[in-house]
Amino acid sequence: MQASIQLPTDPKLQYLLRIGDACLILGQRLGEWCGHAPIVEEDIALSNMALDLIGQARGVLTLAGEQCLQDYDEDQLAFLRDERDYLNPTIVELERGDFAFTVLRNAIVATWLKLLWERLRDTSDAELAAIAGKALKEARYHQQHAADWAVRLGDGTEASRQRCEAALARLWLYTPELFEDDAVDAAAKASGLGPAASELREPWLAEMREILDAATLALPADTAFRSNGKRGVHSEHMGYILSEMQYLQRAFPGGAW
Repeated sequence: MQASIQLPTDPKLQYLLRIGDACLILGQRLGEWCGHAPIVEEDIALSNMALDLIGQARGVLTLAGEQCLQDYDEDQLAFLRDERDYLNPTIVELERGDFAFTVLRNAIVATWLKLLWERLRDTSDAELAAIAGKALKEARYHQQHAADWAVRLGDGTEASRQRCEAALARLWLYTPELFEDDAVDAAAKASGLGPAASELREPWLAEMREILDAATLALPADTAFRSNGKRGVHSEHMGYILSEMQYLQRAFPGGAW
């Protein structure tokens, strides 16, 4: 069985992993819809969005390996870390849920990623800026796709509305984590690598209000609950994701097709 790789404590590495892991884990979750979406068109759409996110993760993880580690490539970073070394926000690792849950999670996360990629086009790192330029186009589509479905479901039947309200109430608990600053954010801002997390909150909230208003869904109230996935403290769902993601790399070290 392949052992886990060991990572240094480095602010730039952690900043990049937070972005790359968010895309990686949400891509894994969306991939679970392949063959299970309510209509064929959405089966294809969700699978393509999963591939977009995996592509974004590959770009950022490759950059992290080249600039911060040298010894590890994108595959090792994706598949050979312990759970506590993944730094994705908790919201992306939550259960797949029903279609309403997926639509609203996509709206929340795609809006956040869109705003982040917009800011990262002006990063001091030229390679990251290039990744952001391509990813931004994909994030805009993901946001629009999710927003369109949020309107159809939220302003649809009573049953679809109830599912949306239940999904939104659960997901909203995990949104504050997206905008909490720490030393990693301070270092990224000081170096010009990227924005602090808190800088995205107000524009994100404004865009989410527009989406939810169009869907006739009420903005949930804030609570004191805080998740800590981007600091490596994950929910019970993360282990199940990693056991599926990592099996082949762990069981067949260095295996290739």
